[in-house]
Amino acid sequence: MAARLRGFLLLFALFLTGLDASSNRLAVNQELSNLFNELWRLDVNRLTPGTDYTISVQGRAGYVTQGTHVVQDHASQPLFSNVNEGKLKNITTVSRFLTLLDNYERSTGVTERVTTEELTEISLFLDAVLQTEVMKRAHRYLVSKGQSSADLRLFKNQLNLIWFHLYHRQRNAGLDSSGFEHVFVGETKSGNEIVGFHNWIQFYLQEKNNLLDYKGYKAGRHDVPDHDDHVLNLQFSWHSLVKPVGSAFIGTSPEFEMAIFTVVFLMNTVRSTTVLVNIDQCQMELVVIRQGRSLGTAYPKLLSSNSRHVVQQSH
Repeated sequence: MAARLRGFLLLFALFLTGLDASSNRLAVNQELSNLFNELWRLDVNRLTPGTDYTISVQGRAGYVTQGTHVVQDHASQPLFSNVNEGKLKNITTVSRFLTLLDNYERSTGVTERVTTEELTEISLFLDAVLQTEVMKRAHRYLVSKGQSSADLRLFKNQLNLIWFHLYHRQRNAGLDSSGFEHVFVGETKSGNEIVGFHNWIQFYLQEKNNLLDYKGYKAGRHDVPDHDDHVLNLQFSWHSLVKPVGSAFIGTSPEFEMAIFTVVFLMNTVRSTTVLVNIDQCQMELVVIRQGRSLGTAYPKLLSSNSRHVVQQSH
């Protein structure tokens, strides 16, 4: 009798645990999914896999802890085997984006010095972004929600504050970081870890210059990414430091990434926000962490691709 009771209690406990786990699961944010799919369709500056660029995902990366300097390489070749740089540089937002990548100190704790020329580069980049249909649509949405002014000049100032305002990332240091630097360029912290670095263009350029080594993809046990996936979880080393698990959109334009993360940032007020969305054939979490009125970090976390989440839900 006692054994039967213990068995019943164990099953009941497992049942409650299952309920608790399911209740903690995020629900898909359908409104943002609809908006972001609209932005996806409007992103005419997105590059086409197999045509404008080619990636080789290769092997599954192993588990490593933060601060590790040596890891097993599960990718003997670069992630990017080909990128149409001519097309990239002919895209106004991308060409102006490229001018920003060398404006920052890589190490946190080192005060950033912003020149007049760099301020002009930021302004020109934002002007180009604001002229795209992607950001125009995101702006209209934010205005409809009362989160942004309809005045384009004020919205530009808002974007500048979110993405380019300098702040302290490392204690007892000067103004050493910004949302743009952290997300699109990447930083190193305390000389032993990579922080941020969630942009595919910067990844490609650093890999091309032999400053970055792709180690393999990160995914669930039964999930293998394809060469045409537009979001990847990956592992890499950069300047001899290792990022155990990173993530990035692949092929997307800077304005698309800025638009979706700006929307998530402005539609939430808590310090750390995670929203579950379906974009194109992928299901992902979008994570945004605030640094006051500016962006601390923002990145996608791929959960499933090639509509595998749709197949799973139908079973």
